[in-house]
Amino acid sequence: MNQVLTKETVKEALSLKLSRYFGVNFEDASKEQIYKAAILTVKDILTQKRSSFKHKVKKERAKKVYYLCMEFLIGRSLKNNLRNLGIADYYAEILNEYGFDIDEIYEMEPDPGLGNGGLGRLAACFMDSLTSLNYPGDGFSILYEYGLFKQKIIDGSQVELPDNWLPNGEDWLVPRTDKKFTIRFGGQIKEEWENGKLLIKYENYEEVEAVPYDMMVSGAGTAVNRLRLWKARDITNFNMSLFSQGQYVKAIQQASNAEVISKVLYPSDEHTEGKLLRLTQQYFLVSASLQSIISDHIAAYGSMNEFADKVAIHINDTHPALCVPELMRILMDVYNYTWDDAWYTVTITLSYTNHTVMPEALECWNEDLFSFKLPRIHSIVKEINRRYCADLWNAYPGDWGKISRMAIIGHSQVRMANMSVIGSHTVNGVSALHSEILKKTVFHDFYKHTPHKFTNVTNGIAHRRWLCYSNPELSALITDCIGDGFVTNPGELENLLKYSDDATVIKKLHEIKANNKLKLSKYVFNKTGNSLDTESVFDVQVKRMHEYKRQLLNALKIISYYIDIEENPDKEVTKKTFIFGGKAAPGYYMAKDIIKLIWNLGEDIRKNPRVKDKLSVVYLEDYNVSTAEVLMPASEISEQISLAGKEASGTGCMKFMINGALTIGTLDGANVEMKEAVGDDNIYIFGLTAKEVDELWEKGYRSIDFYNKSPRIKKAIDRLNKGFNGVSFANIANYLIGGFGGVADPYMCLADFDSYYNKAEEIFKAYNNKDEWGRMSLVNIAKSGFFAADRSIKEYSDKIWHLTSVK
Repeated sequence: MNQVLTKETVKEALSLKLSRYFGVNFEDASKEQIYKAAILTVKDILTQKRSSFKHKVKKERAKKVYYLCMEFLIGRSLKNNLRNLGIADYYAEILNEYGFDIDEIYEMEPDPGLGNGGLGRLAACFMDSLTSLNYPGDGFSILYEYGLFKQKIIDGSQVELPDNWLPNGEDWLVPRTDKKFTIRFGGQIKEEWENGKLLIKYENYEEVEAVPYDMMVSGAGTAVNRLRLWKARDITNFNMSLFSQGQYVKAIQQASNAEVISKVLYPSDEHTEGKLLRLTQQYFLVSASLQSIISDHIAAYGSMNEFADKVAIHINDTHPALCVPELMRILMDVYNYTWDDAWYTVTITLSYTNHTVMPEALECWNEDLFSFKLPRIHSIVKEINRRYCADLWNAYPGDWGKISRMAIIGHSQVRMANMSVIGSHTVNGVSALHSEILKKTVFHDFYKHTPHKFTNVTNGIAHRRWLCYSNPELSALITDCIGDGFVTNPGELENLLKYSDDATVIKKLHEIKANNKLKLSKYVFNKTGNSLDTESVFDVQVKRMHEYKRQLLNALKIISYYIDIEENPDKEVTKKTFIFGGKAAPGYYMAKDIIKLIWNLGEDIRKNPRVKDKLSVVYLEDYNVSTAEVLMPASEISEQISLAGKEASGTGCMKFMINGALTIGTLDGANVEMKEAVGDDNIYIFGLTAKEVDELWEKGYRSIDFYNKSPRIKKAIDRLNKGFNGVSFANIANYLIGGFGGVADPYMCLADFDSYYNKAEEIFKAYNNKDEWGRMSLVNIAKSGFFAADRSIKEYSDKIWHLTSVK
């Protein structure tokens, strides 16, 4: 491929790929052949750019960041790469000449099954911004054969089906069998001293091979970075003897045992086998990635002498926490570092982002299981813990409570969050509120002990993908108003504020939103056979299904609207369409029950002739990045209603904001900073603050008191007992006011309900004032630049990783 890309050179490249790989020309090519030829040509362009960027990095001896995350929810790549490279129009025009629609070609690409929710989407956004800002950086994760699962909703029940994405999704992957590494599990270790040096000998272990598959990551700059995905493979030879004896299953069992590591994202951990597999996956990711990092460093610099100066390794959430002991193991056992030298290197190389205060996400492993699967790592963790606790004893003599809380190992559990904090030079939260909560609660003891470690970097989104590429009409309007500088400098979006009272711009905003609503309605019709009422307001809550995100609170509000319309059929109301989407973990039965409630509520309304023209509820099955790219531009109200103090940040809220939706939400996560950015008049905040939530728990929260005091709440919960679409939801009613023998309404839906309902009434009233709504929408767009991942990555690079842009 030539350095200068023109329509002619692109056409020639496509023609060559069609001829070489498929033996056809444009006239005879099928849609699938065109799709694959397009990917092959883009990979050639990216390969050339990557080679050039690597040469610059090597020449400047630039420091590089390695970003480890259990998931990367990258979405489709063809459209994103073509837009990043600035050649999407060439491809569209060339294909159109031969009767192919570029949008139909885009639709052929499956969403890679490499992530689930906000954590994976954030990691993908960060890779985009790292590359766009020309920082050297690699991402590391696992090449999941089946991803999480494909969600099917059958009569309201979530059914999990295999997400077999690889057959059509592997075209972007480059296998690097020359870069494979070996990982050991189980067995026993023996410690022997020779000539004053400790030698570690392994016995009866299992070995697995980690084979890398590389995906190139483009950006808006000159750089191309890499996402390296590891696939597990059996290292032993095929047992031909067993196979010849007819023991076919036994012959392939060992290979299957190894390959299961990279089969599925987040296998169920309700049983010991699932817990072991999750631990195995985490060590597999960490060990393969660290071996790769060190190998690349030595290839570039010849020794480990400059390792800490040239390498930054980032632990994204607790899943890669084993970086701490594994890097110690490699440095000591392979490169003969002393303990102190190894520990120094670890603690100036690693950094850690915490993404949650939810207890289940602050991973702990049973120590017996941990030592069984990872005996050498367990011995290192024990020694880290012993030394750290000794230091704590010197700092806090006699304070066993504090030392116990801060220890890595306690009560027969290995605490991954504590290990991440202890082994990292910097720990950050992902919103201003979240970072403060970490310092005051979860990591309070650590903060008091080492306050210099703690900082905040508020999350951000890939604004080019979520505005420029997903909403081209809005992007074009912004360009007409303020120029295209915002594409590479999202802070320039603020220049849009001078148009907040411009009637022509506001009118155009409404036209663009109407067009996007029509696109979404067609998209939903093509998927489900049901269209959306584009004259209604689109009120959207799409996120992972979890009690703390309070989809149930939203459902209670909708039930209340349903009852109101039934009781007052002639009352004039704002037509409303409530759109939900998100997956529940397979073993999370309450989340599944909430999906069932929402779906059956929607069906009940659809069958009610007195209500269906005023109110509707839609559950988008198998919600993913591609669906979000159609949904976000069409959304008008963004539901960010988690219980205050529970959401670390959220990034969906930012995607809605940059597309002009108005937020109704609690003072939680990034909502706090969004409110500061847009002002009180351009966001709808309700409910208890994090401090008030804590105070109410301390006083003794009784949801039944709110049920008895509020007629609206009482009606909604009583209606749950009666049910919808022939299905009773008495179990959810009992969850809210009975508690199943535990705490009723643990996420305070009833405490916030009346405030939420009243604020919703305000936002729907505002929606009917089109000029004012348009003005507020524009203010949100103009103030969204702060919430771009470019800003986040600049902060990480300046405050934590200390990188230099390579141009």
